[in-house]
Amino acid sequence: MHLPALPFLSPAGRTTQRVLLVALLTPLLLLTVLAAVPALVVLPFLPGGTDRAVRLLRVHTAQLRTLLDASRAGARPGGPDR
Repeated sequence: MHLPALPFLSPAGRTTQRVLLVALLTPLLLLTVLAAVPALVVLPFLPGGTDRAVRLLRVHTAQLRTLLDASRAGARPGGPDR
């Protein structure tokens, strides 16, 4: 998810936009990770649970990567700047 900066914002305004974005989305991401902890503890002991636990971790990793990539100045959608 790449959110373009609003064109009328100054560079300081774009920085503020990124800070607010991270400030608003980080608690939601932490809540989803904390809600998944019991599943990650129990799933490996169920049949097929290890695969589901790995998929759950991949989803959380992708969410975190999206949040951090969108918060960086000059970030390209879909990948890190290289």
